[in-house]
Amino acid sequence: MSTIRLSVRFSRRLPTGFLLVVLALSAIAPLGRAQNSPQPPPTAPPQPETAPDAGGPGADPGTIALPKKKDKADEPPPPAPVAPKIKNPEGAPSNYSLRIDVPEVTVDVGVVLEKTGTFVPGLKPANFRVYENGIEQKVSGFKRVEAPITALLLCEFASTSYTFIYDMRNAAWSFAQQLRPQDYVALMTFDMRTQIVTDFTQDKRQLYNSLNSLVIPGFSERNLFDALYEAEDRLTRIEGRKYIIVIASGRDTFSKITLDKIYQKVKTTPDITIFTVSTGGAMRAMTEGRGGMSSQMRDMDYLQADNEMKTFSKMTGGMSFFPRFTGEMPDIFSTINTNIRSKYELIYHPSNPKQDGSYRKLRVELVDDEGRPLRMQDEKHKPLKYDIIARDGYKARQEVE
Repeated sequence: MSTIRLSVRFSRRLPTGFLLVVLALSAIAPLGRAQNSPQPPPTAPPQPETAPDAGGPGADPGTIALPKKKDKADEPPPPAPVAPKIKNPEGAPSNYSLRIDVPEVTVDVGVVLEKTGTFVPGLKPANFRVYENGIEQKVSGFKRVEAPITALLLCEFASTSYTFIYDMRNAAWSFAQQLRPQDYVALMTFDMRTQIVTDFTQDKRQLYNSLNSLVIPGFSERNLFDALYEAEDRLTRIEGRKYIIVIASGRDTFSKITLDKIYQKVKTTPDITIFTVSTGGAMRAMTEGRGGMSSQMRDMDYLQADNEMKTFSKMTGGMSFFPRFTGEMPDIFSTINTNIRSKYELIYHPSNPKQDGSYRKLRVELVDDEGRPLRMQDEKHKPLKYDIIARDGYKARQEVE
C-alpha cells in the first residue's frame, strides 16, 4: 500500500496557485486509500422500531436464549382423583362395605300327556305356580327350551342272564337311533366295577361299535349305587344341563355306597336329570308268583329295585319305564327324547334368601286363567291326564365365610 504524505508549511510568501495545487492533491489522497483498502461487509438495514408489549424499553435486546423443553416422561404424573367420602352407619368400622348377593333358582319343567307321552306346548307363564317349602314364589323368567343334549348311558353289563344283556343292548340301540348330530353321548358300563367304553362323542357310529363290543361280561355282581355315584361325580365337571340314562335291572348286590348315601348324592347334585329303563321285564313276567322261598325273595328284590329306579328319576325330574317287550323300546325312548329336548324353564328369586346349604322342597302346579287346576281335553272334549315333570327340590348354596 502506498501512502502520499504531504508536508505543507504555510507562508505568507507562497503564491496562491501553488496553494490550490496542494489542496487538490490532498483531496485525491483519501480516494486512493479507499480504493486499495478492503471494504467492510454491508450491514442489515435497520428494522423499524416497535413498541414493546409490556411497556419496557424498545431497544434491541440482542440474542435471545430459549429454554430447553422438558421431555414428557420427566413431567410429574397428574394427581390421583380424590376418593369420594362415604358416610358409614353409626357404630360401623371405617372400612365398612355392603354386598348383596340375590340367589336365583332355575326350574326345568316338562309337561307331557300321560297316555301318549307327548309334550304339551303353548303354555304361558301364568299357567305355572312354583312352591318352595310350601310357599308360593314369584316367577320372574319364563321360556321354552329346546337344545342339544349331553347324555351318559349307564348300562348294566354283568354275567347274570343273557336276557338282561339282550334288553340292555336293544334299549341303548333305540336311544342311539334318536340322537341328533349336535348331541353328545357317552357310554359307561358296570358290573362289579365301572368302565368307560366311549367318552363323549357326536359320532353315532362310534357308539354303535361300542355297543356291539359288549358280548362277554366279567363279573356277576351289579354295583349300581357305586356306578351311579361315580357317574354323578364325573358329570359335575361338565357345565350345563346333563342327563343320565340308566339301563339296568335296578338290583344292587355288592356296592360300597349305601342306599341313603346315593339318595343324598342324587338329591344334592344340580343340573343332572336321571331317566331309568328296567331290563329283564319279560323274564320277570314269566317267573313272578312262583312258589318257594327263593322265588319270593327274588320277587321282593326286584320290587325293591323298581322302587329305587323310580326314586332316582323322580328326585331329578326324570321318568322311569319298566318295559316287558322289546317292541316297547322305540316308544319309550321317543318319550324320553321329547321330554329331554322340550321343557319350560322357570326362574325365580326365592323368598328365603339365606344361603345356608339347606335342602328346599319344590312343587310345580298348572292353573288356568282363573287360578283353578288346569284341565285339558282332546278334540272330542274328553279329559286328558298329564304329568308335570320337575325336580323334587334343590340344595341352597352354602355361604363361604
